[in-house]
Amino acid sequence: MAAGSSRGGAAGGSASRRAQEARRQERLLREQWQAARQRAERWEAASEGERRVAAQLLMLAGRGWRLLVDRRWPGTRAANVDMLLIGPGGVFVIDVKNWRAAPETSGGRLRAGGFSRDEHRRKLLAVTKAAESAVASLGMSPVAVRPLLAFAGQRVDAELGRIRLLGEHEIGPALLSERTRLPAGSVRALADHLARVFPEYEDPAAAPAPAATPGAGATPASDVSTSPGATTPSPATAARPPAAGADGLFDLDGLREAALDEARRAPIEQWMTFLDPDQLALVRRNWAGPARISGPAGTGKTVVGLHRAAYLAQRTNGRVLYVTFANNLPRVQSTFLKTMAPAVADRIDFRSLHSWARDYLRGRGVPVRLHKEKAETAFSLAWKHVGRNSCLSEIDPLHPYWQEEINYVIKGRGITSFEEYAVLARRRRRAGLRRPHRQAVWALYEAYEAQRIERDVHDFNDVLSLALAEAAGRTGHSAYTAVVVDEVQDLTLVGVRLLHALVGDSPNGLLLVGDGQQAVYPGGFRLSDAGIDIRGDRGQVLRANYRNGKDIVDTALSVVAEDAFEDLDGLRTPGRRDVDLTYHDGQVQRAVLPTLAAHDAALLAALGALTPQQLAGSAVLCSAKRGIEHYQRLLTRAGLRVCPLEQYDGHPVEAVKLGSYRRAKGLEFKRVYLPQHDADLPQGSPAGGPSTETADERGELARSQLFVAMTRARDVLWLGSIRPPQEK
Repeated sequence: MAAGSSRGGAAGGSASRRAQEARRQERLLREQWQAARQRAERWEAASEGERRVAAQLLMLAGRGWRLLVDRRWPGTRAANVDMLLIGPGGVFVIDVKNWRAAPETSGGRLRAGGFSRDEHRRKLLAVTKAAESAVASLGMSPVAVRPLLAFAGQRVDAELGRIRLLGEHEIGPALLSERTRLPAGSVRALADHLARVFPEYEDPAAAPAPAATPGAGATPASDVSTSPGATTPSPATAARPPAAGADGLFDLDGLREAALDEARRAPIEQWMTFLDPDQLALVRRNWAGPARISGPAGTGKTVVGLHRAAYLAQRTNGRVLYVTFANNLPRVQSTFLKTMAPAVADRIDFRSLHSWARDYLRGRGVPVRLHKEKAETAFSLAWKHVGRNSCLSEIDPLHPYWQEEINYVIKGRGITSFEEYAVLARRRRRAGLRRPHRQAVWALYEAYEAQRIERDVHDFNDVLSLALAEAAGRTGHSAYTAVVVDEVQDLTLVGVRLLHALVGDSPNGLLLVGDGQQAVYPGGFRLSDAGIDIRGDRGQVLRANYRNGKDIVDTALSVVAEDAFEDLDGLRTPGRRDVDLTYHDGQVQRAVLPTLAAHDAALLAALGALTPQQLAGSAVLCSAKRGIEHYQRLLTRAGLRVCPLEQYDGHPVEAVKLGSYRRAKGLEFKRVYLPQHDADLPQGSPAGGPSTETADERGELARSQLFVAMTRARDVLWLGSIRPPQEK
């Protein structure tokens, strides 16, 4: 009995353990089944949401767009990308959400239904960065790749940083309204490239699905693509992968060349936003402090600066200041950036330096009494009473040289004492001044300041000095997270110090763009004088010229070949520099005539032979105001439409542009016409005597300005000269 009872108890315990294990397995299976069912429901809901959004995007296919659906995130095993949309408007990385609650944006974060959904924002930005890296190999700027959150069942049109939020009904119209950025050939090639980088997604946790039978239902669309004008495909038809063939596949070098050719054929305004892979690397670089981009004319420094400003605006919450010296350039550059990156255009301020400084001072209650004419009168009186009969007339009897000395050397460098001026290295000034001459200059400066103060007016240098005094010590409290300075060589030292004070040495804070050879104003400085230390790879030099043909480059360099110059880093650089040319079709046309009338008739004949489209890409540039006025009358009387450079805003206009060499800085044109181009160049020694130092300096500056004007030309450079026949 006892033995039987023992065996029965053991059997009962074993049965109990088996029952407990069975119940545990049942619970585990039930939990797994429940989790699987919930997961399936979630995927079914997401799939339905994706299908509804994809339906809205299918209408874009007939207009040259390509849609890649459910792609694998490169470098991961399980993460996917809902959609990649490639079309004339650029590349859009789309994450589709099917949330019950509407999305909310607050403080740069994403929420819905009272809960944080910010992880979705972070993931989308990370995927977008992967897409940017993928297109970088094709030479596309990162500003053309944009993240987009699409919400099924919601009506949304908002922005969250660089991410745009759109509902399923808003997404189609919004994308259709995008400006054209990519030609059709580039769209096809780019879509095929991204299809390879982002392969079709396969859920690693899903079991292999049985082969679909006809009529079993449409499979998820993996590549929705048609050519322009084609019939919109059904989802089932769209599931077929694109055929590899000459219609769509380009090698990377071929695509870059195709993009370059397409840009050159486009209006000059579109060409000026072209970016090559080397330039793109600088746009995306992370710099630990102030940086500088230099390089010969035509290497795309301004284009890099524009793309860099857009890139920084996409990745920061603050504003970006893009500043240059000339007051016509900001309008043009703003137009270019709005075309490239409209989503961030309202966060970038394009300003001329003096205009910005005046507003900066007014915003802080500092009175500004700028009056150019009264300041000119003050200097004229100072020269009459103090300068004209001094020892300065031994060096140069004309007052403009000494006015430049005060404007660019003394006030432009912020000199406030004679002791400082007495030992100052006067960069880019050829005339040697002994101590008595410097004392005479200082006396002229003090007389001018007394006359100016008596009239209660400021000059342009005063505006910058006042702004610098106001900004000093405020680093870290600026309204700007980054400052991009274009044509930095044309600024004064005080101007550079002012802009540096806004952001200091913060990472990615200050970018200086320019080339010392293209300085068109007297005087000079080194960046170290402004307390700016450009170290290591923060100083980059562009060497590939994408603008000018060989004949144009050779002709322009021949003008400055003997004019070695000191760049902003203090290095002495020869006038004839080595340039890597990528374009060889430009031509130089010369018109040498005996009289002004014959010369002008040749210019009119050359312009009259152009089509309206060719005129739109042409410019007539003059060295001085009198030339501009003369050719304004001449062209207008001939019935040619003229657009002054002061009024040009970067939008294509079927009119020849007209302006000065200086106003053309930072611009380029398919055809440039330089009437009487050599009239202001020195022709031997004055009055047959030895050349003076100041005359040499003026000649060097005139050649630099002519060099700048010549290098604005991409396809045609027309050089007019008047050479009277020699008397017998």
